[in-house]
Amino acid sequence: MRTLLLLSLLILPGSLAAQEAVTASCSGGTALSFPCSDVDLVGRLTTSQLNIRAFSGTPRGNDIWGWTDPETGVEYALVGTTEGTVFVSLADPVSPRVVGTLASATGTSTWRDLKTHGNYVYIVSEADGHGMQVFDLRQLRDVTGAPVEFEATGRYTGIGSAHNIVIDEDLPYAFVVGSTQSNFNCNGGGLHIVDLGRPTLPRLAGCFDSDGYTHDAQCVRYDGPDTDYTGDAVCFSSNGAFGNNDVLSISNVTNPREAVSISRTTYPFPGYAHQGWLTEDKRYFLMNDEFDESNGDYGSNRTRTLIFDVSDLDDPVYVGAYLSVLSTIDHNMYIRGNYIYQSNYESGLRIYELTDLANAELTFTASFDTFPSGNRVSYGGQWSNYPFFESGLVIANDQSNGLFVLRSPVISPTAGEPTPDDAVRGLSAAYPNPFQQTTTLTLALDRSEDVRVAVYDLLGREVARLFEGAGAAGSLLTLTFDGAGLSSGTYVVRVVGETFAETRRLTLVR
Repeated sequence: MRTLLLLSLLILPGSLAAQEAVTASCSGGTALSFPCSDVDLVGRLTTSQLNIRAFSGTPRGNDIWGWTDPETGVEYALVGTTEGTVFVSLADPVSPRVVGTLASATGTSTWRDLKTHGNYVYIVSEADGHGMQVFDLRQLRDVTGAPVEFEATGRYTGIGSAHNIVIDEDLPYAFVVGSTQSNFNCNGGGLHIVDLGRPTLPRLAGCFDSDGYTHDAQCVRYDGPDTDYTGDAVCFSSNGAFGNNDVLSISNVTNPREAVSISRTTYPFPGYAHQGWLTEDKRYFLMNDEFDESNGDYGSNRTRTLIFDVSDLDDPVYVGAYLSVLSTIDHNMYIRGNYIYQSNYESGLRIYELTDLANAELTFTASFDTFPSGNRVSYGGQWSNYPFFESGLVIANDQSNGLFVLRSPVISPTAGEPTPDDAVRGLSAAYPNPFQQTTTLTLALDRSEDVRVAVYDLLGREVARLFEGAGAAGSLLTLTFDGAGLSSGTYVVRVVGETFAETRRLTLVR
């Protein structure tokens, strides 16, 4: 049985409340008072601890995203609230630290959405006249004391309000969706495309709204199975092309001023096409519907995950729907490797393995319910999650209960992710992590080569040498790190071979 750790109270300078620094293993179906299955609670901040300005009392959480500082390696949670945006350092994820805040550009709103491009985060909101805020995240690395009330680095005012924003690091654009009060001829609420070539001075690049209102989307530099579009910028949108939000719209936005529709695909019993994500091979698109659980006329009151075969972008095929055992409303979901991470309002985070998408089959793997007071068909509870940190941490934002830092011990941070041909398989995730004194990793090799494995603190100083020498092809090395005599905090284990290098983050707690 994994142990339950309770740490001391930590007072954050400038915070409104004491932070109870806790980490709890999922044991017997709970972690503290939160129902779970194979997901541990690493750290947490309540909504009160995330409060930035008392515009309207205690804030409510909404969207969330993440950023890793390329210079320091520190991971940050970028937390949306009704009041603005909160920047949280995960350098010690057991005790997440509020580094600073950015107030809403205008008023408060239930809806705030944010995405990163390089070292900048771009933020939209349904607050009237909000536009798009730009913030240089590199400022966060200099904050060592009380949280800072930051000012925006820039602001795009080509829109008024907006429901959402979509960014892919491989494209030089932001795609604002569900926008209003456009200063340009982009008033359909579709893709309002913004050029980020000058990060702090965004400008209009074009728009695509011939498929109607876009609620959310994923836009990528396409490298999937349909070679007709290789290298193009392609958007997969949850749209309302036929009077309701009831369609998967695929568009080619390579030339933003001449964006064109590729295809539109409907599905049975539509309610409100909400959001979706591509599998990493871009063969399938998984989407959710936000209304289907609340009305039996939509075919089922159980949570549906809609699955589309998009291997032919001109002619996608609706494969079917996976039905959960629950009936809670699904909200945002993301795919990493061979797993989908779903935020399902009152039932929280649910993780499924993508076992047989050709037959619409998923396999339940793990869960963490951030809203333990119910599993009703309602819009309370967990809004979104972010599963893309290299460390394997998953962050989730609950409207009522705040920021959760989570980790599943049954899923490697790189589980199911493709590796280059003839490459080493590399380092596993550490277990346990966080750890009190010792933790263990494995290093698997596909070829014979000399390797060196060492552990460093965040200042780059080597604190332990775990292995140095020749590794045989097919070998599996067990590596144990003993943190005795070291301070609590984050460490980095790095393996360097003749043909590869890889890192993992470790968290030592006392």
